Amino acid sequence: MKAQKMWILVADGARARIFSNDGPGKGLKRAATDDFVAEIPPTREVISDRPGSKSGPGTGHGYAPRNDWHKYEKRRFAGSMAKILNEAAHRNDFDRLVLVAPPEPLGALRAKLTPTARGRVVQEIGKDLTGLSEHELPTQLGRHFIL
Repeated sequence: MKAQKMWILVADGARARIFSNDGPGKGLKRAATDDFVAEIPPTREVISDRPGSKSGPGTGHGYAPRNDWHKYEKRRFAGSMAKILNEAAHRNDFDRLVLVAPPEPLGALRAKLTPTARGRVVQEIGKDLTGLSEHELPTQLGRHFIL
């Protein structure tokens, strides 16, 4: 019986790493050599702090922007990570997929996965583990499944 290759995406709204595991007792290896990092400026740098105003009679009230650009960029980053996972699933680079991310990025990522990639998700962990080193990750992930 062939060992099933598992990919583990550890992400937040702006950073991600992809690891692989070839079966119980095999530990983690990097599936992608580089970290994925989005350059997301703080919202205050994208829009002004003061709301704009509409001109005309009786319309002197300010209005708030409709979009939070910071959240928008985080959703875009989740979409770019989903694209990578979708393409890898199509190439059969992995058999099983574990998603590790805080709830909001996890939901954005899940929404962008194709049925093929989504069908390979075996576990979702709603935590931010991006701050952990490669040596600390197996201990944390080992609490949820066997590496």
